[in-house]
This record gives sequence, C-alpha cells and structure tokens, in this order.
Amino acid sequence: MFLSIFDVFKIGIGPSSSHTMGPMTAARRFLDELKDNRWPHAANARPAALTASLHGSLAFTGIGHGSGRAVVLGLCGEDPRTVDPNGMDAIVAGVEASGKVHPQGHPAYRFRPAVDLVFDKRNALPGHPNGLQFAAYDGDGQLLLRRAYYSIGGGFVVSAEELDAIKDASPRQADVPYPFAHAGDMLDMAAASGLSIAGMKRANEEASRSRAALDRGIDEIWTVMSACIDRGVSQDGIMPGGLNVKRRARGIFNQLDAQWQRNELTPLMANDWLSLYAMAVNEENAAGGRVVTAPTNGAAGVIPAVMKYFLKFNAAAGPQAVRDYLLTAAAVGGIIKHNASISGAEVGCQGEVGSASAMAAAGLCAIMGGTPAQVENAAEIALEHHLGMTCDPVAGLVQIPCIERNAFGAVKAVTAASLALKGDGTHAVPLDACIETMRQTGLDMSERYKETSLAGLAVNVVAC
Repeated sequence: MFLSIFDVFKIGIGPSSSHTMGPMTAARRFLDELKDNRWPHAANARPAALTASLHGSLAFTGIGHGSGRAVVLGLCGEDPRTVDPNGMDAIVAGVEASGKVHPQGHPAYRFRPAVDLVFDKRNALPGHPNGLQFAAYDGDGQLLLRRAYYSIGGGFVVSAEELDAIKDASPRQADVPYPFAHAGDMLDMAAASGLSIAGMKRANEEASRSRAALDRGIDEIWTVMSACIDRGVSQDGIMPGGLNVKRRARGIFNQLDAQWQRNELTPLMANDWLSLYAMAVNEENAAGGRVVTAPTNGAAGVIPAVMKYFLKFNAAAGPQAVRDYLLTAAAVGGIIKHNASISGAEVGCQGEVGSASAMAAAGLCAIMGGTPAQVENAAEIALEHHLGMTCDPVAGLVQIPCIERNAFGAVKAVTAASLALKGDGTHAVPLDACIETMRQTGLDMSERYKETSLAGLAVNVVAC
C-alpha cells in the first residue's frame, strides 16, 4: 500500500473535495473518454449532446456544495488545480446562456444545465454514496456512451470498473522501501530502520521522484495552505449559499493582532490563534477559494492551522519542519484511507475532521521531537476523540458546523500531541484498532448522518 503525499494533499477549490473537486474531475474524465472515441457504435458516430446526473449524497447536498457548477466547469475542461476561482461564475453563466460547453480540443456539445443536469435523489448508484453518471448522444439522440464514476473522498475519482477492481483486488506490496499498510507495520519498520516516520515516508516518495522535486512539491503545498490562511484573515462579508453566515476570521485576527502588537499575552492566546487559522481556511473553502485537501476540503483547516500555529510560536522553525510535518501527516492519512475512509459520505465527519486531527497531531508530535511510538500515540488520541462524529451540514453547505469543527479538530490535535509527548509511547488502544473502530462505526451510522443533510443539525437548526 502506498499513497503519495501528493494524493493526500491535492490543490483545488472549495467547498468540497468529494462534492466539488470530485465532480469536476469526473466530468473531465468523461471528456477524455469521448476524445478517445470509446463507444461501441459506427466509426462515423459523433457526440453532439451531453447529460449528467448526481446520485446519493451528491444529489442530496450537491446544490449546497456546488456540485452542479463543478460538473459544468469540468465539462468545459476546467481542472480543480488550475481553474481560476474568480472566473468560475462567468464560465457557468456562459454555459447557462448558450446551452453549450466548449472544452478545448473538442467540438461544442449541447449541455443545458437546467435540463441536462439532474440531481437524482431517488436512485443511488450501487458502488458508493457519491455517484455520478454521464452520457453522450449523437445529433439524432442516439446514446453513444454512458459512464458512471464515484467521488470517493479527498478529490479521488474512480470509474465503476476501477471501484470494482479496488474491492476485488488482493493486497499487494508496494514497490517502495517501507510499504507499511498499518500503523503497526509502520512502527516495526521504524524500529528496524532507525528512521523517523517522515524519513520512511520520504524514502518511499523518493523511490519515484528526486529529493529536489519532492521538496518543491511539498513546499508548493504549504505555500497554498499558508496563502489560504492569509486570504481567509483578510476577507469579510457574508458567505454564499443563503444561510447568511458571516465571515469571522478577519475580525478575530484584528483583535488578536492588536493584542500581539501590544505584547498583551493572555491564557487563551495560543488557542485563539490556532482556532483562527483553522476558521480562516474553512471560510475561504466555503466561499469556493483555493484550498488543499487535508485530507478533504471539509477538513482542510486543521492541518494548516496546526503548522501555522507552530511557526507562530516557534520563530526558529524552518522549511524542513514543514516538510517533516506534512510527510508524517500524509503517512498517517494514507493508513487511515487504506483501512477505513476519509469520506464524510461513507463514515461521517469522524473520517474527515477526525482523520485531519489525527494527521495533524502526528505531524506536530514528530516535529516537536516525538518518537515514532509517540507519534502513533498522538494520532490515536486525536482520532479516538472524534469517533462517532456525524456529517450533518446545515442546508448542505460546508459552513455549519464545519468551520468551527475545524477549529476544534486543530485544538484536539495539539492536545493529543502534547499528551503523547508527555508519555513514552505506550498506550492501551493502538492506532490500528482506532481506525478499525472508525470504519465499523461508519458502517453502523445511519445514512441520514452521512452528508445527506437529512438529520442532526441540518434539520434541527432549520426547524428552530
């Protein structure tokens, strides 16, 4: 099992990795299949019109997550990593006005969002709660190609065939020096090699890329994360979606910065900066800005916040600390994704903010001098105290309770790292057992509490 740091941390846009980035990526994949002429009809058949449908969680909360506009952008050939957040509205408006998409390298296709894009709440696709289906027709209305895709969390998209292959595949050892698939394996390999978790993760990454390329890529990830915080604390106003949720990060920043300039230290200051950074990221995410999946958009604030907090109060820390932090976090995130899930639609928010908190706790413990055993302990503590957390976004928007929830995930991560560093790494519940518990809890959790906005705060806030 090997999941690259660049799979865990993907640069994209808000508000959701599974419901925004995933649908955009799926639409682009469908365009690639059209371009390759993969339909079982006569050679002279030509696609002229497209349709798309969203199913399961994507149908129930897709409007609030911007899933429909993401499909439109993807069918226009836009990529989550490179699309200009400031230009997206104009692109979508153009498609709505013309009834056509014009992806580069393709002919124009008819696509009328009001007619050809369906939020199908009745018919779930069998593979995963986040299902999409695309179809292409010729000028006479003859079906040429139909494809199903699944957005499985963190921006990952697989076809129906790929999902079946994943489910049916036998475990195989990755072609890397330290192919740990479980936390227990990770600790055994660390003990045998004498390397840190970051060191083993680096060796695995360098099996397929140079050290310089790896460091450039990690540095870019951190640059985008840090820039997201900076944008978040500089913006104010009301976030989109209709809930009239006010941005708070800028106001909190102004208060904290004034105290900082006056050297006015309070018992809550460190905690306040930590919470501010997390909220800044998730307010920016909710507004559709540029973010990094960490491991998802809904949990994107936790990992940047903890690192920014560390840098704020440790002036001597440099780029290597950031790299080791993100490498360690990615190692833990890969284990969680491999053995459970990071998707709110699969296991609830325990898989999103819970995973992010565990990853951040591990990373912080590592750069504060923790042993591999202490790092594993930090991750377990953080994840354990998110078990059972539901995903119940009000109005299907990544705002309530998601923004504040990231702040609490960051606080729990720091607390977990601190507790682990005060011990010797021995503890009663292994991280692997905690991950398996999260998986089982997710299976037992009602679908109404897994990113469908059919229960919890999503209904009780509205009812009040």
